[in-house]
Amino acid sequence: MEGLEVTVLLGLTILVGTLIAPRVRLALPLVLVLLGLLLGFVPELREVQLPPETVLLLFLPVILFWESLTTSLRSIRRDFRYILPMSTLLVVASAFAVAGIGVLFGMPWEVALVLGAAVAPPDATAVAALGRLLPRRMFMKLKAESLTNDGTALVLYAIAVSLALGGQVTPLSVTWDVLVSYVGGVAAGVAVAAIAYLLLRRMSSTIVINVTLLLVPFSAFLVAEMVHASGVLAVVVAGLIVAWVSPRVTTAASRRQADAAWPFGVFLLNGALFVLIGLEVQYVVHEVPPSVIGRLVLITLAVWATLLVVRYLFQLLNVLFQGRPSARPAPGSRSRARLVSTVAGMRGAVSLAIALSVPTTVTEGGAIAGRDEIVLVTAGVILLSLLAQAPMLPALVRWARFPVDHAEAEEFELAERAISGAALAALDDLAAEHGVGAEVRDHVRAEGYRNLEFANARTLAREQALIDAEAEALDDMLGEPDPLGIGGEEGTGEPEADGGVGGAVDPESSDGTVLQMIATSADVDLAQRSPLIRHEEHTRLKLALLDRKREVLLGLRSAGTVDDLVVRRISARLDLEQVRLQGIEEFD
Repeated sequence: MEGLEVTVLLGLTILVGTLIAPRVRLALPLVLVLLGLLLGFVPELREVQLPPETVLLLFLPVILFWESLTTSLRSIRRDFRYILPMSTLLVVASAFAVAGIGVLFGMPWEVALVLGAAVAPPDATAVAALGRLLPRRMFMKLKAESLTNDGTALVLYAIAVSLALGGQVTPLSVTWDVLVSYVGGVAAGVAVAAIAYLLLRRMSSTIVINVTLLLVPFSAFLVAEMVHASGVLAVVVAGLIVAWVSPRVTTAASRRQADAAWPFGVFLLNGALFVLIGLEVQYVVHEVPPSVIGRLVLITLAVWATLLVVRYLFQLLNVLFQGRPSARPAPGSRSRARLVSTVAGMRGAVSLAIALSVPTTVTEGGAIAGRDEIVLVTAGVILLSLLAQAPMLPALVRWARFPVDHAEAEEFELAERAISGAALAALDDLAAEHGVGAEVRDHVRAEGYRNLEFANARTLAREQALIDAEAEALDDMLGEPDPLGIGGEEGTGEPEADGGVGGAVDPESSDGTVLQMIATSADVDLAQRSPLIRHEEHTRLKLALLDRKREVLLGLRSAGTVDDLVVRRISARLDLEQVRLQGIEEFD
């Protein structure tokens, strides 16, 4: 098939899957894989193949860079002692365990190790698509692990292929390869991010800024590959650094454009990869002799089960690397969390890309020595992850009964109230600095008080909802109604006409009690001030207040008070407000 036909076919398949998935209540990646399997029954479609380097060098940098931009750096620092062994030692243990299973089923040792390297790392794409059912901290730990473990798997893959091709591998050479991979990957990511920072500081055009950001992951991957380091690690490090400095060196318009374009592009790439997984399964099944299909199915089931067992057992041992928890967990909660984390570790497109990268002739004699078997078993493990683990995960999360985590909501409310209060405190100074009249200043102050009261009311409403839920749960336990009548509709937290939630007074109330402190100054001669002047002053003052809010917000992030993802949510709202004030940038 021609390239245009394949593009249209993939696009239509993704569209159909997106429409079907909510109706059948299945995860979208699973639906796309099943559609790919159905398309594979057509011989012409079964021949659709992407070059392996396309996935590794084109798809992977973009996907990993976006996942890095939306990962909490504070969570990585907090759980680094968990993430490091899970992304290195666990990958090695999984690869060798799978290699042992392959040898038991008659695979050559070198080929079995290649298979182990392919299926060892959980995939960031699958985790991001299916893991949001998890508690936030567990999801972030799993996401950070899956972002960095690909580098370990690729080092193992290179060693295994070298062994299969007859190369000499020594402990010293392995140690050197690992050091170069990790140190070089981190250095390449830091260097590219530093250059991007210096360039972005001097740019103001939305298009130029976003083209620069688009080049960052590919440049980081390229530099790392040039020094034989981990391109995956380089992209992840560059993404984390760019996410940290982006609010200070990019514009609001460029961030809004990036936040709209990147998720859409990554969604299409992810969708195409899952469809191609289904097509690849059909292709390899038809290429492998029927006499060995049964044996390969058994290997696939054994490898999949081995990966689950090794991951669970390693988490038991990983407790040795962890510090003592600040609060004593509930009985059985750790075991349930380990089980959920085990099932959530799904394989995806990276494993398939590694398997497809296996040379067509593993021996110099020209005979295919296990490549199709590696691809088939890898695709089968991915398929089992999506068919068995993905549907199981929601029920398993409900069974685990994780406590509801209100930390993100509390941090969001804290940040909103902090930046609103700081902006109001600086209002008079900013108005004087920018030459804003008292009328505009007082109008903005009234708006600020309304926003602050709304933030306070939302916090009180959430706290009241928690109290009501606890009261209802206690009523259900005792089988009697609340004698004080606290729960129910009277505590929903909706503002009331006589003062609102928590006694807050509407600044637009007619009694004048609040309007006295935000009343228009009598010194302003309205006849001498045109609407255009007042509009310009209002815009200048609002932009100055937005800058003050960002300064306070980034200070909260630097202090570790507010999580990076909370900062990202609030920054998006501030950017929208700034774009509304400044207007949309026009492009030629």
